[in-house]
Amino acid sequence: MKVKAFKYLSPVIMYVLAWLAFTQRGWLCWSPILYAWILLPAMELFIKPDAKNMTAAEEELAKNDRIYDYLLYLVVVLQFIALYKFLTAITLPGLQWWEIGGRVWTMGLLCGTFGINVGHELGHRVNVFEQALAKALLMTSLYMHFFIEHNKGHHKNVATPKDPSSARLNEPLYTFYLRTIVFSYLSAWKISNGEMKKKGLPVLHVKNEMLQVHVIQLAFVILIFFVFGGMATFYFLNAALIGIALLETVNYIEHYGLQRNETAPGKYERAMPWHSWNSNHILGRLMLFELSRHSDHHYLTSKKYQVLQHHDDAPQLPTGYPGSMILALVPPAWFYVMNRKIKKLKNTVR
Repeated sequence: MKVKAFKYLSPVIMYVLAWLAFTQRGWLCWSPILYAWILLPAMELFIKPDAKNMTAAEEELAKNDRIYDYLLYLVVVLQFIALYKFLTAITLPGLQWWEIGGRVWTMGLLCGTFGINVGHELGHRVNVFEQALAKALLMTSLYMHFFIEHNKGHHKNVATPKDPSSARLNEPLYTFYLRTIVFSYLSAWKISNGEMKKKGLPVLHVKNEMLQVHVIQLAFVILIFFVFGGMATFYFLNAALIGIALLETVNYIEHYGLQRNETAPGKYERAMPWHSWNSNHILGRLMLFELSRHSDHHYLTSKKYQVLQHHDDAPQLPTGYPGSMILALVPPAWFYVMNRKIKKLKNTVR
């Protein structure tokens, strides 16, 4: 089983390429971007998706194998090493504007694919240590409120009009960005403030998680400013924004156009496998620690990434996550492909 776990070391390729981007000049500054958005999507067009699930015995072994957790912890360490290298390398003299752009986009890619994505996985754990690691990773994208809204808002309201992270039918990605970023932030405040009221505490209290988030992130940015300077801070803020955009693009493709039935006013059926888009394309699965088996994640939130399963009734994206994210950037093409799939789903009797 331990040998199988090491397939999840493949994302380290991204960190190796990021190191080249931060230490070399020329086209190598863009090598992680070329790998993630050209090579991987192209390869997934030719590699057959793998829908195979573990047996019950294999799942039990994998669920209790700590090596899968250690791989996530490794990502935390690598993320902060990469951020430090980025901050020391981004303002070196002699860099061309397009080399700076490559390094910023590379750091943004790390923030989105590892900072937020692995932060998402660890954020679902009940262990306080792992939750702390999740928040540390989310801090590298200045998106720590995601921990609050995702766990206590998104999973409750997914595929309903109440969820700002579920894309509506015919909603372009670019308007979705504005809606989800603004209303997810406001939702996190609403959740956090509500918890204070339940505890009989004022909103402006040190135990308010949203206040804690803002203090921690502000302190982090100030630290970067005083240690690495104003320009490095500016480039970091841009990288964090790219990471946020990548996360929200993933949110967009995961639930686009899917809706849960309303069973009573304001009440909805349980989130089922057909309320999330999935992809069994192996390269995207490994790069994102099985995030693309999203239906099982919503169906049984406590499941660890290594034991997430394919569901036959879960709708499938036209290609892997990287390719689907690129498709979403072109709304007419996205609508043409996905709306046809949704029409077929509506004709399926459940």
